[in-house]
Amino acid sequence: QLQASGGGLVQAGGSLRLSCAASGRAFSSHYMGWFRQTPGKEREFVARIRWNTGHTGYADSVRGRFDISRDAGKNTMYLQMNSLKPEDTALYYCAVARFVGLSGYHYTLPTSYDYWGQGTQVTVSS
Repeated sequence: QLQASGGGLVQAGGSLRLSCAASGRAFSSHYMGWFRQTPGKEREFVARIRWNTGHTGYADSVRGRFDISRDAGKNTMYLQMNSLKPEDTALYYCAVARFVGLSGYHYTLPTSYDYWGQGTQVTVSS
């Protein structure tokens, strides 16, 4: 089970930190990712992290502004979002992909992920 939190309303240029706490079945080697979605649009990749190595990947739209990390002891993933823009407004989801044998591109696709959190709303005002 994944529980996302930390969303809210922030002005453009501000920061937020999202958290995703995992409970239940544990995986020693998997990917976790953040996606976002706005009404009428498809779910969009934001960032991913390989749990056992810490290797990360980002969408071009957030690279240099967002930072994904994890705390293995707390079984929690984070997304530090800085220099937020109105176009970052979305419902943010965290997800787990159990299979780690795919190329990096596949971990930008929602279909590669098996478990999803409930989403946390981020709203950036201009």
